[in-house]
Amino acid sequence: MIKEIYALIEPHAEKSIAYFYGRLFAENPRLRTFFPSSMAAQRRRMSDALSQITASSDNPETFTRLLSRLGREHRKFGIAPAHYDAMGRATLATLRAYAGESWTAEMEAAWTTMFDTAAAIMIQAAEDDAAQAPPWWVGEVVEHDRRTPDIAVLTVRPNEPLPYRAGQYVSVQTARWPRVWRTYSIANAPAEDGLLRFHVRALPAGWVSGALVRHTRAGDALLLGRASGGMVLDAESGRDVLCVAGGTGLGPLKALAEEALRTREDRDVHLLFGARTPADLYDLRALRALAEARPRFHVVPVVSEGPAFGGVRGPVSDVLDRFQDWTGHDVYVAGPPGMVSRTVMNLQELGVPTERIHYDPADR
Repeated sequence: MIKEIYALIEPHAEKSIAYFYGRLFAENPRLRTFFPSSMAAQRRRMSDALSQITASSDNPETFTRLLSRLGREHRKFGIAPAHYDAMGRATLATLRAYAGESWTAEMEAAWTTMFDTAAAIMIQAAEDDAAQAPPWWVGEVVEHDRRTPDIAVLTVRPNEPLPYRAGQYVSVQTARWPRVWRTYSIANAPAEDGLLRFHVRALPAGWVSGALVRHTRAGDALLLGRASGGMVLDAESGRDVLCVAGGTGLGPLKALAEEALRTREDRDVHLLFGARTPADLYDLRALRALAEARPRFHVVPVVSEGPAFGGVRGPVSDVLDRFQDWTGHDVYVAGPPGMVSRTVMNLQELGVPTERIHYDPADR
């Protein structure tokens, strides 16, 4: 019945989400201060979350895992248990408005039960997380290295240790854009100094990315959310590793390569680093220095266009068959969504088992 309810409003997803927030803020004006001035990205995230929650409503394990993650992440927004009641009322009002005459008392009872269960899972996850971690970390920018006009590498020192695994990402907020959070992958494996490195490209109309690249300096403070993401090293695998990076998707794969080399010295790690032009290979010098120090680390720069280039030419997603057989490798992919999807498809066509291809969803 939950899925039937969602099917009634899915054709009106954009309007119904806008109605939901309008209803929520009209009845609870103070809640508006928890959200950014522009709600476009927030509405998309809400729509995606609602879709995922509904799809997993008949799978208790997935349902609980998804809601627990959301509950932990909502701590950084200042969400408290009492706020869920307001959200529940606004959600029901939205469903009644957009389901129209199809809405029944049985539907309302089913949705209320589902929402109450979801809220209880989120509240419990937040309480459990509060016992061991802050809602956010304050990070000091200790180095800001502008590699290209639109790419910078930031080194950040959290005010206390921020636990994470190589390949994961954290949400970041700058003082320039309060209440606007964007996710960035950590570009180094965990180290004793506790420093975090981020590879950031300033995107067109990218509020946070533009601020991080163009307006951030050493000494500035950032807010950092908890680490998330499932693209982590398979600790039980002894297989060699292939990393396929497009642009600043290099960040998490560099961290994974460092971790793979550190945990098993007998493992070969291949990194294909794709960019549009040679000038866009912004971290090639550091990668080659790592390769010199670790002979089993193999870096292959790949350029799709631009002036004469001594490396491999072509889109990085389309040159995989020019090298060795990858079917025995664990493969990790990161970059623009289109590049990731093409790479995954080509890897599957080359015979790499799907369960050995790892990447994070574009809508993280």
